[in-house]
Amino acid sequence: MSPKYKRVLIKLSGEALAGKQGHGLDEDVISSIVEEIKTIHDLGVEIALVIGAGNFWRGRQGKKMDRTTADHMGMLATVMNSLAMMDALERRGLPTRVQTALIMTSVAEPYILRRAIRHFEKGRVVIIACGTGNPYCTTDTAAAQRACEIQADVLLMAKNIDGIYDSDPKINPNAKKFAHINYLDIIKNGIKAMDTTAATMCMENDIPVLAFGLDEKDSLVRAVCGEKIGTLIDNN
Repeated sequence: MSPKYKRVLIKLSGEALAGKQGHGLDEDVISSIVEEIKTIHDLGVEIALVIGAGNFWRGRQGKKMDRTTADHMGMLATVMNSLAMMDALERRGLPTRVQTALIMTSVAEPYILRRAIRHFEKGRVVIIACGTGNPYCTTDTAAAQRACEIQADVLLMAKNIDGIYDSDPKINPNAKKFAHINYLDIIKNGIKAMDTTAATMCMENDIPVLAFGLDEKDSLVRAVCGEKIGTLIDNN
């Protein structure tokens, strides 16, 4: 088993960490993810993680709340998830650093690109929290931006569905799954695989995205090793 990619950024949804309970943290799910990350790490792959916050907070929950305030709350929730993942990774023997776009030096490092690169060189997993540090930006956008900055070979989007479809497969049993789709089609057709800002950023910087189901057995390892899984999004 050999990896196809040298440096990857993995985008995990907050909901993925909640498991079937739908809220909070599921230790069994986190342990399963950690085992796959360890396998990838042992193959010599450099790993960055961006984790969403949907298991604790989504900005749209605060319907009467100022959008900036709601988004900042979401950023803080990503720190909770990141610290939980760091703890689980280090208990498994993987050196890990959390870096945040909002400064909170009591619990994590500030996000500094050169420091992140140095962590990769020392074999550490880097978890990047607080999104971009700006409101009105999703964690998809944050994952795309960080993938560009660290010059990742691929952005792995581990989702609760096994790829990208032309319509919602939960509603339409005849929905067609794409094995491959290019960024222009994603943007022009409004396919909700990732937000438009993230898709445009990856398109302009030629970063491929692989969207796949996290609940498939060994899906992270299979994705890193180049197995045909999920949906590949690129400029071709």
